[in-house]
Amino acid sequence: MATIQKAIIPAAGWGTRFLPATKAQPKEMLPIVDKPAIQFIVEEAVNAGVEDILIITGKNKRAIEDHFDRSLELEDLLREKDKGELLALVERIADLADIHYIRQKEQLGLGHAVYCARKFIGQEPFAVLLGDDIIVNTPSCLEQMLAVYEEVKAPIVAVQEVPREEVNRYGVIAPLEIDGPLIQVKDLVEKPQPAEAPSNLAVIGRYLLVPEIFPLLEMVQPGAGGEIQLTDALRLLASQDLVYAYRFQGKRYDIGDKLGFLQATVEFALARPDLAGPFREYLAGIISSALGNLQIAATKE
Repeated sequence: MATIQKAIIPAAGWGTRFLPATKAQPKEMLPIVDKPAIQFIVEEAVNAGVEDILIITGKNKRAIEDHFDRSLELEDLLREKDKGELLALVERIADLADIHYIRQKEQLGLGHAVYCARKFIGQEPFAVLLGDDIIVNTPSCLEQMLAVYEEVKAPIVAVQEVPREEVNRYGVIAPLEIDGPLIQVKDLVEKPQPAEAPSNLAVIGRYLLVPEIFPLLEMVQPGAGGEIQLTDALRLLASQDLVYAYRFQGKRYDIGDKLGFLQATVEFALARPDLAGPFREYLAGIISSALGNLQIAATKE
């Protein structure tokens, strides 16, 4: 049994970068091929041994609850049509874990979303998984972090090196000492300008936290973007106690970004035995056509 049994998945954002698709549909329900993005996150938590998941929702997020609920009419239809594989698929979704929901009534930032979970968490350590980051690896990013937590029994944030010019999109750590994948955190800064960033080690959407974070979240003032930043509370925590960063193994897809979403869709499709062959042929045709057009254009010049 994993030491950490509870996880929080914040899913209350407006998803403005994907408008108009997210005008009436949660961005977390946008599919990577045929699976909603948030299901990848839930499955990562479940496969790592987490038993209770709290999804922080907002307005227009009912589709998330419906997805992880039973759909008796659909199940009956699939049963009648003898579609056993699809029936097992939808039944499995409803049985993944004990999933709970609470609304973030105001969009006050990630820190505030985590703070909304304080009663659900109680006095236990817990995980936070952000839906914009899908990380592919065996063992998963969360499993790697849980193994490290067993050794250090202290908060851990996942980090990854990013280009210096992109650090203003992330929380960034100031490392005390870099010696292997586990790094003690001296400080953290939310969305620093490249010239002012203490490193290029960016916090990626996986955290293992302790309940001591909640009074700190209550204390912090709105920071970057006028929001309550989880990074600012972690900064306070790091000044009082040990906080670690972990450079995980795996490929990360930033599906909160349109290009990252497209990259994930293409690469996940190519990894599917039922799609890889014909899809690869289709992509090869596109590339061949594009190269042909370039040659024609070069000839005309």
